[in-house]
Amino acid sequence: MSKDFLAPDGQLRCGWAGSVPEFLPYHDHEWGYPVADDQRLFEKICLESFQSGLSWRTILAKRENFRAAFAGFDWTLVARFGPQDVDRLLQDAGIIRHRGKIEAVINNARRAEEMVAAEGSLAAFFWSYEPGPDDQVPPQTASITPQSIALSKELKKRGWTFVGPTTCFAFMQAMGLVNDHATDCICRQKSAKARAAFTSPAVQQAG
Repeated sequence: MSKDFLAPDGQLRCGWAGSVPEFLPYHDHEWGYPVADDQRLFEKICLESFQSGLSWRTILAKRENFRAAFAGFDWTLVARFGPQDVDRLLQDAGIIRHRGKIEAVINNARRAEEMVAAEGSLAAFFWSYEPGPDDQVPPQTASITPQSIALSKELKKRGWTFVGPTTCFAFMQAMGLVNDHATDCICRQKSAKARAAFTSPAVQQAG
């Protein structure tokens, strides 16, 4: 994959940001910036699960439909979904109608409730898997890392589904747990600055 793309503003971006028009605003304003909001974290891990075997373009195009279908990814509401909701969602042409992935979101909402009760927040749990300075990999050279493998293993141990190591690493990239912007991407320094100003919820909780 090309590591740079000359955007219309004359600045370099990650190569993937230029593959389709809708990727550029997502790349510039969302991808790689640290997120501590539990609902956004839950939404993203669910959408990454839906992406498994598909393209992110497909998921991004349907994101608002997913939000409408899954109660804005409020896991306390999604956890109450039952068989009738699964049937309803399987008829919803605005989302990916995959029974296993739909059921995984509902299951994972229930597991999220348990996690918040045990850990205090989803953010505290997820950010405890942020790689340390000595554990960073060169930008855009990996699809899984030891941390994403460990995160996947722990989520599965806690009963989460559709959360393999690749899915977990994509989640970590997008939510800013790692800065995986290409070295010459204009957003790499923006992401680094945001991460430097960000205090990990796991650190806050430990303090």
